[in-house]
Amino acid sequence: MTDRIYLVGYMGAGKSTCARRLASKLGWESVDTDQLFETKYKIAIHDFFKKYDESLFRRLERDLLIETGNLKQTIIATGGGTPCFYNNISWMNENGLTAYLKMSPAAIANRLIHAKKKRPLILEKNSDDIYQFVKDHMRQRAIFYSQANLVIEAESLDLQDFIKQINAYPESF
Repeated sequence: MTDRIYLVGYMGAGKSTCARRLASKLGWESVDTDQLFETKYKIAIHDFFKKYDESLFRRLERDLLIETGNLKQTIIATGGGTPCFYNNISWMNENGLTAYLKMSPAAIANRLIHAKKKRPLILEKNSDDIYQFVKDHMRQRAIFYSQANLVIEAESLDLQDFIKQINAYPESF
């Protein structure tokens, strides 16, 4: 029986929203690793990227991820790159159930273009560049995302269906 469900997927896939909704349905807690980072280090991630390099961010992000191993009955929304560094996807698979919220590059790009909060990786890009960037970047990250225990079609996310898949997963609940 798992105490943690890690949501992985590309930025803009809805991991944070899904974590809150899923936690509410299950009577669990939800946390967002990006918010944990900003709270712990008292700096917005986009400001951190302006001031420091990505490798430092990824090391600190890894430390925060390891700390989530102490959480019980918690849905953890991870950053889009979290599974792609330091063998994090394997660690998450060993310490909880992982679910990849999968969306098409076009749907992700559309969300990112219209988002209120602009993401550091696409700040200086126009709409066409964002789509191409997302498409290429998702292709690079797919090898990590695809290692998740469950793949959830996030464009047509049905929370009840998701819960059924969680309950059907071996060693779950």
